[in-house]
Amino acid sequence: MQSVVCPVARDVDVYVAMGRARDLATLVGFDEIDRTRIEIAVLELTRNILVHAGSGELIVELVEDGGRRGIAVEARDRGPGIADIALAMRDGYSTAHTLGAGLPGVQRLMDDFHIDSTVGTGTRVRAVKWPSKRYGDGWPGKVRR
Repeated sequence: MQSVVCPVARDVDVYVAMGRARDLATLVGFDEIDRTRIEIAVLELTRNILVHAGSGELIVELVEDGGRRGIAVEARDRGPGIADIALAMRDGYSTAHTLGAGLPGVQRLMDDFHIDSTVGTGTRVRAVKWPSKRYGDGWPGKVRR
């Protein structure tokens, strides 16, 4: 499968990673709504890398499962790690004096979500988005999965 590794060490890297994710999502055939969801997830994950670890990488890859094609994004860093993942996944919780919507937001935007973290070693977050099947009535809020 095709994949792109995006180093994340500067603010501009956030936008490069978002562009790479959009390119692959377009290649797969995601609609505008799902492409935007993927971009927002990439934005949140890469900002978390910069804020909490200083640097890391984001991998964007095409994935397949049962004949369907999707996009996986995986953020990796060697930062301080997350001591309490359940707490970090609560809306509003933040150690960086932000809104605390990043990780829970990524989980809501994507279809599959997994986080591994070891204090003192770093964090790995993997999220997958599968194309939504929408009804043809022009209303983007109706989604059939």
